[in-house]
Amino acid sequence: MTRTLLLLRHAKSSWDDPALDDFDRPLAKRGREAAPRMAREMARRSWLPDRALVSAALRTRQTWVLVEAELPRTVPAVLDRSIYEAPAGRILDAVRSTPAGAETLLVVGHNPGFEDLIALLAAPDSTPDAMEKVRRKFPTAGLARLAFAGAWADLGPGGARLTEFLTPRDGESR
Repeated sequence: MTRTLLLLRHAKSSWDDPALDDFDRPLAKRGREAAPRMAREMARRSWLPDRALVSAALRTRQTWVLVEAELPRTVPAVLDRSIYEAPAGRILDAVRSTPAGAETLLVVGHNPGFEDLIALLAAPDSTPDAMEKVRRKFPTAGLARLAFAGAWADLGPGGARLTEFLTPRDGESR
């Protein structure tokens, strides 16, 4: 069975209140516009998750609410504080715990953990253009799509192919 891992960085957050703890920063106006646009692009491409794993930070939860509202079906989601600003290994541990019945998992989280996770997972036959875009910058509301065969629990280094990487600008003309 081919499985798909979608990594969606939270949308642009607000820095308007410097007294707020980082965990509690909300989305900025630009983020509230980009998140639904990325969800519509996911739906247009039929990249529909069976399950979502969402960092418990406010900006990731708000991103998820806006994304889920644009999807054609309800997606069970798990809030996970352990992936808040987590290193690649901790995110991978959370991904590996995905139930076997899920074919597509969407993780809504943070950088640099996502960039590092892609560097860890990406097989040599990953799409060169997508790899280059990720290396250049994984912007807010950026979306990476990785594919692999096998069980979630067995996913490991070099075990997935990065097939595509989209940014909010990629969906602006639609």
